[in-house]
Amino acid sequence: MELGSRIKQLRNKSGYTQEQLAEKLGVSAQSVSKWENAAAMPDITLLPFIAGEFGVSIDDLFDLTKEQKLHRIQSRMDTESELPGDLFWEYEEFLRSELNDTDDRGRILSLLAHLYHHRMTSDARKVSRYAREAITLAPEKKDCQWLLQMAEGEYIWDWNVGNHSRTIDFYREVIENDRTEPPTPLPYYYLIDDLLADNRTKEAAHYVEEVQKCPAHKPVLIQVYKANIALADYDEKKADAIIEEGLKQFPDNNDMLFEAAQYYARKCDYERAIELYGMAYETEQKPRFYDALQGIARIQEIQGKFGEAAATYDRILDNLRDEWGYTEEYAVKEAEAERNRLLRKK
Repeated sequence: MELGSRIKQLRNKSGYTQEQLAEKLGVSAQSVSKWENAAAMPDITLLPFIAGEFGVSIDDLFDLTKEQKLHRIQSRMDTESELPGDLFWEYEEFLRSELNDTDDRGRILSLLAHLYHHRMTSDARKVSRYAREAITLAPEKKDCQWLLQMAEGEYIWDWNVGNHSRTIDFYREVIENDRTEPPTPLPYYYLIDDLLADNRTKEAAHYVEEVQKCPAHKPVLIQVYKANIALADYDEKKADAIIEEGLKQFPDNNDMLFEAAQYYARKCDYERAIELYGMAYETEQKPRFYDALQGIARIQEIQGKFGEAAATYDRILDNLRDEWGYTEEYAVKEAEAERNRLLRKK
């Protein structure tokens, strides 16, 4: 249904004349008539007021299909750091109403999870901002320092809070109940990551052997996991040898280069990490993700090389604009803010 016809339908349903609707919106009755007869379109700035007058969402004005609504939800989350409250509740209500669609249930569940995570992330930024100020004013108090650790995903000293046992048990169940053919290796990777985070190296080694039974497993990651298990077992010499052997075996493999960079960054061998991050970025096919550049910038900041870190963020901005076509999206604004923050520290 065209926008003009939709406005007419909603106006009639609300019992308004064209003159009454025009008065409420601060436009002429002739304008409303032109909208309804498809002779003109309302100014985009009027759409929230038109929707509000009829008690519907802006999306409802356009009578979008389900597919269009799903795409709109994903697009808004991709480009905006925070969704207005009414829009969040609108999206939640729509997605929950679609959960009984068994053919599309997996996609709906995924979008709901992303929607809640989007709000959680935006709320965490607020927690971080206010907690940091509170800590600055009263560094002797513990409550906001605890909140800051959780909001920013930092290290939690309390083992009973910071361990990953419940997630580990969940992924074990996923693997046991997996009926895909051939079995997917992806849950194994997350399980091994969590086991290594908890230093449960013997169990991690077991699942490294098990994942190799999945035809689609990545041989590169086997090398990486074995090296990290050796490092967690305090055999640094063996771990280094495994990583370097992997680099010889897969010299131009982007995954190997990136994971090796992360390995050396964890060891605080920063120069080697920067070298490998740079190689990983150069070997990736365009459009390239900028994770490797973020790794370089973080190391440069740790080293106190704030000007170099800011210059690396200029490279990230070039990536976003030239390779992804971003101009005003949140990722661009976030990168600009990071660059400016680093320049102020220079």
